[in-house]
Order: sequence, then structure tokens, then C-alpha cells
Amino acid sequence: MYVLIVGAGEVGQMIASNLADSHDVAVVDRDSEVAEELTYDYDVLSVEGDGTELETLRAAGLEQADLVVASTDSDETNIVVCGTVKTATDAFTIARVRRRTLLNTWEGSQGAFGVDFMVCTDLLVAQTIFRISGFPRAQDVETFAGGLVRMAEFEIGPESPLAGECVRDTDEYDSMTFAGVFRDDEMIVASGDTVFCAGDRIVVIGSPSSVKEFAMANVPETTSSTDDVVVVGGSEIGFQAAREFEAHGFEPRLIEQDHDRAREIAEALPKTFVMESDATDTEFLAREHIDEADIVVAALESDEKNLLVSLLARRVGVDRTVAVIENTEYGDLFETVGIDVAINPREETAEEIVRFTRTDQTEKIAMLEHDRAEVIEVELGPESALTGRKIEASTADLPDGVVIGAISRRGDLVTPRGTTVPQAGDHVVLFVDAAVLDDVSEML
Repeated sequence: MYVLIVGAGEVGQMIASNLADSHDVAVVDRDSEVAEELTYDYDVLSVEGDGTELETLRAAGLEQADLVVASTDSDETNIVVCGTVKTATDAFTIARVRRRTLLNTWEGSQGAFGVDFMVCTDLLVAQTIFRISGFPRAQDVETFAGGLVRMAEFEIGPESPLAGECVRDTDEYDSMTFAGVFRDDEMIVASGDTVFCAGDRIVVIGSPSSVKEFAMANVPETTSSTDDVVVVGGSEIGFQAAREFEAHGFEPRLIEQDHDRAREIAEALPKTFVMESDATDTEFLAREHIDEADIVVAALESDEKNLLVSLLARRVGVDRTVAVIENTEYGDLFETVGIDVAINPREETAEEIVRFTRTDQTEKIAMLEHDRAEVIEVELGPESALTGRKIEASTADLPDGVVIGAISRRGDLVTPRGTTVPQAGDHVVLFVDAAVLDDVSEML
């Protein structure tokens, strides 16, 4: 597939780096230095110029493009790029936008703006925040097989009963599978002999109840409740996050310092209790019992303010903190100083677009640890290497780096064991080392 990416910022570069190995990729950017760096960093064609101009797009190979991704930081520019593409070709177009109003307009009129698929960054982040909040202490959570299967990533602390234990001795959950372990810069595919260490980030796949039961038993300071949610900041992400909680029956609290914005949110979200104050005011935090919150979401417009708010929340006794960060380099820093989860909108957007490029091969994809591994859902056909054979036999033919995490069969969950025989039509959820993903996809 020939992929043309307009905009070589963080999102565009993430998409290019992920697709360059398996597709022909061209990137357009106004900045000549950025374009030149891309040529050296990745195996891509880079073109300096304005992606809204047809001549520039043609110079980047528009006529042969199967997919055009508009990923600049401007919503309007991305929409114009897609519209320009449609004047000359039938290439599939993807536009990245931040404003949900544009998404709503596009959804209400199929093919509006010349956009075939629209990715709304703020909504994606809000949905990620809600999804993670439902699983205690989880670093990442995804749903597969229509909600029947959950994947979750947890960090093992020094107080966890898992520290020093091996998979074989802790595998006591009937409908859950240990899939992988991230240890510093190493990725380990879980086996019975794998020993967990403090600081490991482990990936489990199974039924929602088993995954939550596992978290409650093995991740210290875990509570089963996320009833009291506090969102700090009335940014668009903060607003969308509160709205997402409302839509699922919660009554969140939201702190916004600006009077007009606070009133606007209060009118738009009737089930959200909006407080007009400075979230760094410790007297206010104590007076409003913020320490009793199950989770605090820092969604201000500044990374530094989100870090400060999160640290204050931890200091007053909040059980769990989630912070939105715009600078990808801050991710490790935030988690090092005690912030439970740091979510980067650009990473979420890039991953969503990359997922979309793979939908012809898989039902659903979750990318882990900057795409060092992926969890994928595949519907088995009669020719799949897994179909009609015991798992213990068929996995021997697969490359190293694959774990079968769960099987959905006609709406029922099947926990894979060595003697399990997958059938054509089964939906199989697998943990796969990104280095062997292409080989595995061909065999499935």
C-alpha cells in the first residue's frame, strides 16, 4: 500500500515510522529540515511543501496513493488536504481533528469534507481516560471480542505478592492468561518459567471479571471503586472526559478556574458538579474533600500544571492520578515521580490511525509500550495455521513472540490451553512481539 502523510509533526512521524517497514510511505511537510530528517531517519520519500496544494501532493505521488493521512496540527488544514485529494483521486482519506463539533458534522453527513475517516484526538483521549479508570491501577486497557475479552497492563510494585513469583505458580485464574512482561527496555513473552520482578509491567488477557480480580489481589493499594471522579481543567479534553463519565452513569466533579468556561460546562453537563477554583489551592482541595476521590484526571492546557496538580492530588491522599501530556518526552518523567498514567494525545491519535490501516487483516489492535508489542484480534479462517489443531501443536509453527490470550466462540469465552482446538470462525486474541507481527499476520 502507498501511504501519503501530510504533516511531519509528532503524529505524522509516529505513523511514518510504524508503516515504513511494511508499506511505501511519502511525507509532506512545510519545514525543509523536518522533511530532510525524515529521509535519513526512515525509509520514506519526503517532500517539502504545502499539502493543501495539488502540485505538492502530486510531487509526493498522489496518483499512486492508496491512503492519504492529513495529520497537521490544524483541523482546517487537514480537512482542506482531504478535499484537495478528492479533486484528483479516489484515495482513501483520513483527517486528524481536535474539535468534536467537526466530528459530529462529519458523522452526520457521510463523506463530508472529502474525508473518508475522521479521528478526533480529544474524544480519543477522553475515551482512553474512561477505559483506564475502570480497571484499578491499570496502565493500559483495551476491549476485544465485543466486550467479552479485556487486555490490561499493570505495573508490579515491590509490595505485590507477584514479585519474585513465576507465572506457573500464580496462574490461578480460570479465564485469564499472562501474555507478556516489559522490563526496562526488554520485552518478555510470558511462559510458565517467567519470574516477575518489582517494576515489571505485565500484560494479562481474559474476562473482565478475572482481570479485575487479578488486579485486586496482586496490585497493592487497589480499590474496586471509581465512583468519585475529579477532572481538573475545563479544556476540551477535560470537558470530553467528564462527558464520557456522565454517559456511563457517573456524576464527576470538574474544577475550572475561568468563570465563563466553568458556567459553559455546567450548562452543558447537568450531571457534572462544576467547581470554579484554582486546583493548586490546597485549602480548596481540603475543603472540597478532593482526597476522597478515587481518581483525579489532570486535563489542563499545560504539562507543567498537570504535573503540579497530579503531585498535589497524590500529596493530599488521592488513590490514583491520570495526567494528559502534550510533550511525549515527559511520559517517563511523570510516571517516575508517581503519576499513575500519563496519556499523550498525539500518541493516541497516531496509534488509532495505524490501527485503521490494519483493519483488513485484523478485527482490532492495541499497541503497547510505543508499539514494542501488540494485542490483536483475528477471526480464524479454514486456512489459518491455528484452525483445527491443538494450540500446543500449532504454536510451535508460529514465530517466537506470540501468546494466545483468549478465544471468543459464538459469543462464549474460551480460555486457551495446550489442548484447546481453535475452530474456523473463532475470534482469537493474541499478544504478539511487534518484530514478528507481519509474519504472524500472514499465517493467521
